[in-house]
Amino acid sequence: MRFSFIHAADLHIDSPLDGLGLKDKAVAARFAEAGRRAVEALVAETIASDAAFLIIAGDVFDGDWKDVTTGLFFVRALGALHRANIPTILVKGNHDADSVMSRALKYPDSVQTFPSNKAGSIALDAWRVALHGRSFSSRNVPDDFVQSYPTRRDGWLNIGVLHTALDGTRGHEGYAPCSVESLRRFGYDYWALGHIHAAEIVSRDPWIVYPGNLQGRSVRETGAKGAMRVTVEDGRIVAVTPLVFDGARWAHQTIDVSACDSANGVLDRIGATLTELHARSDDRALAVRITLAGTTSLHNALIADREVIQDEARAIGFRVADDCWVEQVKIATTLPPQPEAALSQADRLDVAQLLAAAVDDPAFDVELAELLKSIADKMPRDLRDQFGSDPERLRRLAGEARAFLNGRLSS
Repeated sequence: MRFSFIHAADLHIDSPLDGLGLKDKAVAARFAEAGRRAVEALVAETIASDAAFLIIAGDVFDGDWKDVTTGLFFVRALGALHRANIPTILVKGNHDADSVMSRALKYPDSVQTFPSNKAGSIALDAWRVALHGRSFSSRNVPDDFVQSYPTRRDGWLNIGVLHTALDGTRGHEGYAPCSVESLRRFGYDYWALGHIHAAEIVSRDPWIVYPGNLQGRSVRETGAKGAMRVTVEDGRIVAVTPLVFDGARWAHQTIDVSACDSANGVLDRIGATLTELHARSDDRALAVRITLAGTTSLHNALIADREVIQDEARAIGFRVADDCWVEQVKIATTLPPQPEAALSQADRLDVAQLLAAAVDDPAFDVELAELLKSIADKMPRDLRDQFGSDPERLRRLAGEARAFLNGRLSS
């Protein structure tokens, strides 16, 4: 007997995308709509491919909804699967545990959700598949969360469904920590994981798989996003294949501008890069963060005129396509070494020395750290990583301030 099922996770339906909204509300709305389109594409492919069942390994929602339309959208998507006689198997993840509204949401009878007090099993007799899983009741799960999973059912295909960060080394909070070896001991054939937003086949013996999230939510989640199709033949998994469902895409591109001798040359490089990235976006809306790098005499001018360059880059993006958005331009260039005799009058003002003295002053460190914290506390959560008070960040801010002043003084 041959069949396939689809493994998805981290839908985060109607995730707010706060950082993008601060820059352009129309673009944010386009990306928010992309999340729903990705769910619709997942359902359409599940039905079109005649999948035996769909697994969603946690974080359907992004916490509580702004209004009931978020929940109704998901129920409508599940309704299409129900009418196609395709079961949906769910575990609730850490974000779902925060959603009070979703607890009273009535799903179709074809949807089965794992309990949260201990792990349970769901048997799909037609396929001789036993699924084992446990939902989150809150963000703080007990230490024995994974240990409560049941033993395998002999003679059946056994699938563990788990929302976890594994060993916590993949850049996400350490929910339901466990190791590959500890999962291997259960003897399951496939572990359908969720929580990590980057797709990864962690192991093939047994299969331990993250499908990644269905739709990228920020520039930290670049590239194609989707789910996994798992093919089973004679009770054995024979293939795990990525599927792409995202409705919009993020990219972060570093451009070396060392060879550019003018701002127009930099903009030309940006234009060529955006054209190439959009051509690879599979006709999806595209949001790009650009980092300008390299050693160039334009460094001070680029720092001083960053906002102008960013606006020009956004205009170039819209010339490439009406859905090609430059999320941000960052400057990571450096000045070439200069002999003392070549220093400009602006450099002779000892701006760098003044800034260095300020940074070396412990009182300055404390005041700047407090200022950055007060700003970060008011920012949306997906922007807070741009603020901090570590010494390296303070030194970088001082260097940018020096370059900005020199750029303004020499213009």
